Amino acid sequence: MQTFQQYIGGAFEDAGETFESLDPATGKPWAQMPAASAADVDRAVRAAEAAFFSSEWAGMTATQRGKLLMRLADLVAENAPRLAELETRDTGKIIRETSAQIAYVAEYYRYYAGLADKIEGAHLPIDKQDMEVWLRREPVGVVAAIVPWNSQLFLSAVKIGPALAAGCTVVLKVSEEGPAPMLEFARIFDQAGFPPGVLNVITGGPEAGAALTSHASVAHVAFTGGPETARHIVRNSAENLASTSLELGGKSPFIVFDDADLESAVNAQVSGIFAATGQSCVAGSRLVIQKGIKEAFLARLKEKAEAAVTGAPQDMATEVGPLCTLKQRDHAVRLIKASVQAGAKVITGGAAPDGKGFYFPPTVLDCSDAPEAPCLSTEFFGPVLSVVAFETEAQALEIANSTAFGLASGVFTQNLTRAHRMIRGIRAGIVWVNTYRAVSPIAPFGGHGLSGHGREGGLQAALDYTKVKAVWLRTSDDPIPDPFVMR
Repeated sequence: MQTFQQYIGGAFEDAGETFESLDPATGKPWAQMPAASAADVDRAVRAAEAAFFSSEWAGMTATQRGKLLMRLADLVAENAPRLAELETRDTGKIIRETSAQIAYVAEYYRYYAGLADKIEGAHLPIDKQDMEVWLRREPVGVVAAIVPWNSQLFLSAVKIGPALAAGCTVVLKVSEEGPAPMLEFARIFDQAGFPPGVLNVITGGPEAGAALTSHASVAHVAFTGGPETARHIVRNSAENLASTSLELGGKSPFIVFDDADLESAVNAQVSGIFAATGQSCVAGSRLVIQKGIKEAFLARLKEKAEAAVTGAPQDMATEVGPLCTLKQRDHAVRLIKASVQAGAKVITGGAAPDGKGFYFPPTVLDCSDAPEAPCLSTEFFGPVLSVVAFETEAQALEIANSTAFGLASGVFTQNLTRAHRMIRGIRAGIVWVNTYRAVSPIAPFGGHGLSGHGREGGLQAALDYTKVKAVWLRTSDDPIPDPFVMR
């Protein structure tokens, strides 16, 4: 059985306690993982704080930070096959996706490497003749970054990249569900030549998370996960008044009008809900389909869902792998049962197969006659699509916005003016038109409502890891006038 270590202050070490990680394809233990204690968390934060104020890091120019990030990007690209194998083994995510995604993760580090020395201040045209005033952008401090098991190399890069570009230091807590790739990433990071303590990588459960997010030396918490955990983080941040950026779940509408390219829209829907076995925060889990094309669309979708190759996640031919945990599969089974009882109809799938591993088939539920079915409002985080029909554009918009989430959305239409109306009307942080599940380091990513706040990716993400300092310089040689009057 493989053994992994945590990374604190530039050193790899065993934790006081460990836990077994299960292979989702077999349900059996395959590796021993470190479980960080509250004391480990404290040491990691103190190491990050010491690095933040050290001359090695604080005295480094922004250009030098960018060169280190570029070196890290090259190492990630070089080691992408190994990282992909580990993510597939530990989370069940198919190698077909992890290979492509992790290779692209290097581009996020390259983007922020180039951005490091382009975070600018500003000169203010102040309304006082004897003053020069300008703004400096400075790093906010120690960042607590918390990521889930799904797409963790990507979800870490959109935190580590901008945070280090801005000059912050980071304590990264990875999920206890599938932490292997990030613990291995720590070894790659160590090779890049950053000063000790700039990045610390730990894993563990709620105790470690609470100790990290409430730590007095943490200035910002960047979290990806579920709304309930986010509520705990916000409460914990009351202890240190840390700022937060929260990238949470979604129940994203996938809206198809009757003038859409049907084949393209069906393929995009497959990508939006069955790729990554539906384990994506932006999953297009609500198909909002115009009535006139509903039957034709569902017939094609059913055919593709049933033809999808389910198998071992390490096989490049596999299209649908296992869910990451047994808990997820049990959640899907319960939610489908409750939805069917509420009137939803199973078009395909719907039941867990016999055999080893945490597999679950691509599933489509027609909820057109069951508007209160819980599958329409609750996130599955699995390959389950809920379908509801509409007649008018206004109805489509109403259905799309009938959610507490607001992360992503898709609109499929050949009508340009309608597309623009939908773009304006949909309450979501991302609107994909005639495509779905596309990302880039250049574009911001994030949502509204229960989908969180703040953005990851793009320039704004780097600015979120800075604070603004106003500098006032008096240019007059005359004595300061009346000291009892505010200037």
